[in-house]
Formats: sequence, structure tokens, C-alpha cells
Amino acid sequence: MELEESVRPKFVETNMDFEVRSLDTASMNESELQHPAWHNLKYLLLGIFFGIILVKAEIISWFRIQEMFRLESFHMYGVIGSAVVVGAISVWLIKKFKMKTIYGEEVVLRSKRFHKGQVIGGTLFGLGWALTGACPGPLYAQIGAGYTVVLVSLASAVAGTWLYGLLREKLPH
Repeated sequence: MELEESVRPKFVETNMDFEVRSLDTASMNESELQHPAWHNLKYLLLGIFFGIILVKAEIISWFRIQEMFRLESFHMYGVIGSAVVVGAISVWLIKKFKMKTIYGEEVVLRSKRFHKGQVIGGTLFGLGWALTGACPGPLYAQIGAGYTVVLVSLASAVAGTWLYGLLREKLPH
């Protein structure tokens, strides 16, 4: 039995897809503030600086990544391990001191439930990383460093993201 327009509950008319997807995120902090486009330059400069660090620390080196997956070197495990420690301490500090963004907005960190799809996705991600020697963040640093063959990896990452969006409703979440 279909409800008449006038007696239909309000929540039926809301964008339920967005609301359900927002529950899948680890954290979702969207600023309510509107900024001019040139404000994004700070992120561009920070990204360039981070890319230089990735190049200098050999994080984008295909050989370093292969050493890691062959268990021949601790270099990448040390980098990843230190990033996990810094991230854990940062999240703890954000929660403990109820930190706000530089614009004074509250930082909200939501809990995320475990799903078997995360294991499948993580396995696919790891296999792709091992085969190509590139994960999504350093792809841009590799391209910027002149490794143009990585454009194939970037195109594959974009195609995989598109395919995920297409099949999202059929995948385990």
C-alpha cells in the first residue's frame, strides 16, 4: 500500500543513500565555511612538500617497495610503522583535548565497524601495490619525479574506483 504524499513520513524524502554511505566512513568532517578558491593553494603547497619528502625518503622507490614485500629490508616497515604510531597518537590527542580545526569547527571521529569486504579490498590493494610498486598517495609523487609509466597505475586506480562505484551495491560492506 503506497502512502499518500501528505501523510508520507519526512525521512522517506531524504537522501538515504548519502546517509547510509556516511556511516561507512571513518570520519566525515565537512566544513560549513565557504572559502575562496585560492585558499586551496596551501593544500597544493603542502602536497608538493609532502611529495618531495616521499621522493627523498625513497618511499616511492619501486625497489624499496619490492624489498618490503620480499621481506628483504625494514625500511618501508619502519616508515609505515612510524606513520601508524604518529596517527594513533594524533587521534588520541584530538579526542583527549577535543581539538578543533583551524577555523574553530569541531573534529568528529566516528567509529567504523569491521566488514569482511575490508579484508577483500585490503588484499586487492596489497596485490596491486606489490605488482605496480605504487599505492594511491605516492602515485602523484612518482609521476612528478618523472616516472611516467606510473600513469598506467593511475589510470588503473581511477578505473578501479569507477568500477567500485558501479558495483558498490552488490559488494559486501
